[in-house]
Amino acid sequence: MEHDNWQIIYFTLGVSILSTILILPGGVLLAWLLARPRWMGKSFVETVVALPLVVPPVATGLILLRLFGRRGILGAFLEKNLGIDIVFTWRAVVIALGVMSFPLLVRTSRVAFEEIDPRLEEIARTLGAGETRIFFTLALPLAARGIVAGTMLAFARALGEFGATIMVAGNIPGKTSTIALSIYQYVQLSQDGAAFKLLGVSVLMAFAAVWTSEFVLRKRPSSR
Repeated sequence: MEHDNWQIIYFTLGVSILSTILILPGGVLLAWLLARPRWMGKSFVETVVALPLVVPPVATGLILLRLFGRRGILGAFLEKNLGIDIVFTWRAVVIALGVMSFPLLVRTSRVAFEEIDPRLEEIARTLGAGETRIFFTLALPLAARGIVAGTMLAFARALGEFGATIMVAGNIPGKTSTIALSIYQYVQLSQDGAAFKLLGVSVLMAFAAVWTSEFVLRKRPSSR
């Protein structure tokens, strides 16, 4: 495989891993909160989190472009105060991948938290444990399988992201080109051979991530 393709593969893996790591803490915490009994604004938060799954990815990308562009609220703030440009850089790729994969992490992790027997938490409270301690010592370990599965699904989604990425980061060779963007470019240039090579790599990586997620979910804790 050509050197350029290897660079694209390494870049895609790098930004996908980074985006997954960045959304992990917030995604797990939000999943735990959404698994709690009803609280004010819960339905609104659930809807906002689910939006990237149902709106066109290019629409999400357009929103990100407006937010992180030099004239956008977040983009102007970051450039003025930190000297950081977001749009059409690798940072924009990471943000786009994170936003698009975030809902999968939250939904899968939330199911894992909801499967925990509420009586266990009630017993912990009667023994004097606070909510923070319950989260770290009880809920988090019991939901670990679901969290790992959700993390792998989010990573798989990041690997194949296209619409939002091309809107906010473009397809700049050597800077923002991911596997999905490069496949599209190769097809446009009638370089089908190169496109199918990257397609094969993309399918293998996505298969491995999804298979791992399914394996973790189906694996039963060992009985004592």
